[in-house]
Amino acid sequence: MRTFIIRRLLQSVVILFVLSVAVFLLLRVAPGASPAEIKCGLGCTTERLEALEEELGLNNPYFPVSLTTDIPFIQFNSESQYWTWITEVLSGSLGLDWNGLPVRDELQRRIPTTIELLIMTTLAAAVVGIPFGIISAVMRNSPADYGARFSAVLGLAVPNFWLGVLVLLLPQLWWDYAPPLTHTIAFFDDPWGNLKQLGPPALVLAAVEAAGIMRLTRSSMLEVMRQDYIRTARSKGLREQMIISRHALKNSMIPVVTVLGLQIAGLFAGSVIVETIFNLNGVGSYFLGALIRKDYQVVQTLTLYVGVVVILMNLAVDVSYAWLDPRIRYS
Repeated sequence: MRTFIIRRLLQSVVILFVLSVAVFLLLRVAPGASPAEIKCGLGCTTERLEALEEELGLNNPYFPVSLTTDIPFIQFNSESQYWTWITEVLSGSLGLDWNGLPVRDELQRRIPTTIELLIMTTLAAAVVGIPFGIISAVMRNSPADYGARFSAVLGLAVPNFWLGVLVLLLPQLWWDYAPPLTHTIAFFDDPWGNLKQLGPPALVLAAVEAAGIMRLTRSSMLEVMRQDYIRTARSKGLREQMIISRHALKNSMIPVVTVLGLQIAGLFAGSVIVETIFNLNGVGSYFLGALIRKDYQVVQTLTLYVGVVVILMNLAVDVSYAWLDPRIRYS
């Protein structure tokens, strides 16, 4: 197991390096105005534009090494955009954003909101999706099964941004109530206010996730219930509840754990829209604003951090397989 983890971590370094280069280049070759042109605004003069490019470091070469037509055909650049950015990421300073504010301070202020939202979403999706998936599989072709399957299809079909708008509008129309939207309420300052603020967006994000988990749990449970060892357990006279809880459930959780791990990493994309709708000062809304402004520093850094989360979640999921199924061995 230790060898497997070390090998995966070494592979992750290569993956993150390729990701950093790809994101760095794609942002700069994308069509449209540059960050300096956007910041300069209407009526921008050439002198002002050149000053902004100098301030943002956009007039430096892309990489520390570049090809030339002169011998030895390789030129080493003492200052480059990629090297400046990657050294700031590795040192933890993260540089300045489009507004001149430290990116590290902004992330430290916003990350707790996003992490709490993702935790609440994952817990809600698992608490709803797994039990209803088990009930749907055990009570196959019953009214409960049909109801759970219909709810899952409905949850997968409804876009979370539309559901988020309904969650804001309908309580306001029916009961004259809306969740707090003015500022982010810290959990330790006001737990109930924090729950009222983050509960609705967490449920909006969890609707689609719970539907997918429910359908996957159902199909995985049905597959396991057809196995020979389940029929053997029944022939021994074991109670159905014991067969499901001790024999079927754990073995059917491998695909569910896989999807849960991927969903935790993928929820960041959904939180971008939901945080904007509910006016949450999280990483998602920060990322969306940086994309609109073409803030290279923020977009590059957050994309790289999301890559780290995806890699670590995949590793955690792979390691959990050995606990769920003792037959799985890593070398």
